[in-house]
Amino acid sequence: MITDIKVNKPEPIESGKKTESFNRRADVQLTIEALENGNPILITEFYNNGLVLLKELHTHLNRKFPNKSFQEQREYRSEYHKLSNLILVEIVNHKLVVNKSPNIGWLEKLYPETSDFLLSLPQVQGLNSAWQWYLKGITIPILRNKIHPYYGTYFPTRFEHLVLFDNWLKRYKGPKKSAIDVGIGSGVLSLQMVKHGFHKVFGTDTNPNVIIGLVEFMGDTKLSRKIELDFGHLFGKWEKQTELIVFNPPWLPKSHDLDRIDEAIYYSENLFPDFFAEAKQRLLPEGKLVLIFSNLAQITNVTKEHPIEKELANGGRFQLEKCLKKSVKAASKKTTRDRHWRSSEEVELWVLTSK
Repeated sequence: MITDIKVNKPEPIESGKKTESFNRRADVQLTIEALENGNPILITEFYNNGLVLLKELHTHLNRKFPNKSFQEQREYRSEYHKLSNLILVEIVNHKLVVNKSPNIGWLEKLYPETSDFLLSLPQVQGLNSAWQWYLKGITIPILRNKIHPYYGTYFPTRFEHLVLFDNWLKRYKGPKKSAIDVGIGSGVLSLQMVKHGFHKVFGTDTNPNVIIGLVEFMGDTKLSRKIELDFGHLFGKWEKQTELIVFNPPWLPKSHDLDRIDEAIYYSENLFPDFFAEAKQRLLPEGKLVLIFSNLAQITNVTKEHPIEKELANGGRFQLEKCLKKSVKAASKKTTRDRHWRSSEEVELWVLTSK
């Protein structure tokens, strides 16, 4: 049952754990040395003290790592992730103890049975951002209504690939009885298919928050009868053949030097072979298989291998009907990362049919 799924949330740290504290009078360099020695630091007095420490940590790591190439950026982020998560904030009665801190509804919603605990500052920042998105909603250009992504759910911040898919759906002349959305995420592709007249969409995801969030978002509306959900890997429990399978997989291969892998961004070596094998069994003879991808891994020299091209060359299961491409908008001038490669990035929509 979907109601039995356990939500994915930051693990609360017990209050009372011995920590050093950081406030405006503390020595920043000694505090960073303590972090590098693996000692947790508790933020006291004002929420902004934590933001100051994070800024100093960024400055320190910028001196330590050149942060020029894509790989160096990954190493920098990995080290920042490790050290910043030793910076802690105290929560009492579902509220942050430090002064002038944001009010975060997730603290009560996700931790109904635990009112007093500690979390790392990056986790608190993540909860705060997610709460604002959840409350205010996010406008997606090709949808009529805003989406309200649940905590821990990936949602699109760029829309070129969604525009590609929407334009393809406008021209789609096949039957619209059913479709499968593999890795439904925030539900945007499914909402697009419903908008374009699909009677039933079956959505799967391995992230419990995706399923919990979409169940809450749809409630008992007509939408909940058009989109059916399953918490499971790839196709989950859906065995029946369908006329359309849609997959927006991660765009970068998993890197073994990262401590924590976000499954919405990085794919394992088995993901595509497993997907294509299962898709073959579930696609009707005249059906379409649509994959939304990017040349990101190739232009950043993470890998030369393109998993869809590899399947078409060696899989023996599918043939190419068409591949549509769209250039990606230039990176924001505000970004601190080296994004020169964005000028050659393209999103891709691959339409495959059974051989």
